[in-house]
Amino acid sequence: MIKDFAPIAQLDDLVFTGWDIFGGNLYDAAKTAQVLDRDQLESMRPFLESIEPMPAAFDQRWVKRLDPKVQKTGKNKCDLANQIRNDIAAFKTKTDRQVMIWCGSTEIYIEQSEVHQTLEAFEKGLVDDDENISPSMLYAWAALKEGIPFANGAPNLTVDIPALQELSRKMSAPIVARTSRPGRHSSRLCSRQVSRFANSA
Repeated sequence: MIKDFAPIAQLDDLVFTGWDIFGGNLYDAAKTAQVLDRDQLESMRPFLESIEPMPAAFDQRWVKRLDPKVQKTGKNKCDLANQIRNDIAAFKTKTDRQVMIWCGSTEIYIEQSEVHQTLEAFEKGLVDDDENISPSMLYAWAALKEGIPFANGAPNLTVDIPALQELSRKMSAPIVARTSRPGRHSSRLCSRQVSRFANSA
């Protein structure tokens, strides 16, 4: 088994947190998303109700059919990305290992552009509020800057760009590109606990 070769945390040692644009707790989010059937959802209700997502960085240009109820605000994309990074840094103080999984909605399709080619160009684009930097790229940049592995769970461009691949190598933080199944707009950060928490992030 995998656990015989690699140190894998037990399920009750995992802590979850994340960001969302609809407010409420994770039970409310899961109920709105309608991904789990009613019996599955109710069996996890106390655990899900104990987790309150943080306001998300969101831009409706990238996911047109969603209307946010809560979201981060900032002077530019660099400001938003650093707010995400601050959220991650706070979570790191409660945990000893982390991984971020993008579980958000599929963003509009774009081709790579100049801002995606180097880390220097990308970080300048954050300051310049470049329109070709998507919300999922903000989360990926923030996670990688904190040395956290990032997995893209939607068919977005996100980390399929030289700039973030460069950052991945620089920070020795692995990335997984264009995998899994898209959901609604949310990002999840999970980790193994440093000390036991009572079913809360």
